[in-house]
Amino acid sequence: MPAEISCIIYDMDGLLLDTEGIYTEVTQEIVAEYGKVFDWTIKKKIIGRRSIQAAQIIVESLDLPISPQDYLDSRKDVLLERFRDTQALPGAKELTTHFFKHGIPQALATSSSSPMYEAKYEKHKKWFSQFKQIVRGDDPELKEGKPAPDIFLIAAKRLGVEPAECLVFEDAPSGMEAALAAGMSVVVVPDPNMDHSQYQNASQIISSLENFDPEYWGLPSLN
Repeated sequence: MPAEISCIIYDMDGLLLDTEGIYTEVTQEIVAEYGKVFDWTIKKKIIGRRSIQAAQIIVESLDLPISPQDYLDSRKDVLLERFRDTQALPGAKELTTHFFKHGIPQALATSSSSPMYEAKYEKHKKWFSQFKQIVRGDDPELKEGKPAPDIFLIAAKRLGVEPAECLVFEDAPSGMEAALAAGMSVVVVPDPNMDHSQYQNASQIISSLENFDPEYWGLPSLN
């Protein structure tokens, strides 16, 4: 039987918001200047990680003649511009609104830094007001990014609940590992390009948030 769940914690990028395609496009534009190609062999290593960790992997994997910080600086302005029109992924608003109406505490635990978060948040202020806590990648209390459990433990602490009572929604292997390390249950919604073998330890794997069955977890039915 699944654990008794009293709160929900969500990742944001690639789970609630359709941002991963934007990251991929901008990264390819940058690395193309050096004659390189950014594909899923690298993308799968960085998805869900903090920006500086991801940048280091990209620079090293493609042997770019720039530093990780140079890479981040070169993409910042174009990302901030493109993120202002970020769309919700299928089922995301409906699911969070369902739990909000039933009074179930919800939090966001995103690896995005505050400037990137603010750009994505701009279009979704009313929706994101449903989250009681929002922990970002540059939170002063956050020591280690995903796959370390820190970000989820901070969210649980601020919600005032025990980790075992939390159900996490993630799309990235690093996020899944972080949630499990925090002692939480985790439902994974992988990108179609990701190999499901990377999610063998997930509590549950679904293809879309539209397919989530709250009753399986003892939560209020969507009907």
